[in-house]
Amino acid sequence: AEERLKRGITDNLLRLSVGLENRLDLKSDLENALEAL
Repeated sequence: AEERLKRGITDNLLRLSVGLENRLDLKSDLENALEAL
């Protein structure tokens, strides 16, 4: 936990990784993830 904080990585940071996928699949995955919050 200390190492993350030293690097500026806090618990409220959002990491989003996007690859070469269909835009509708990405949209659906992102919506599902946000609903889970």
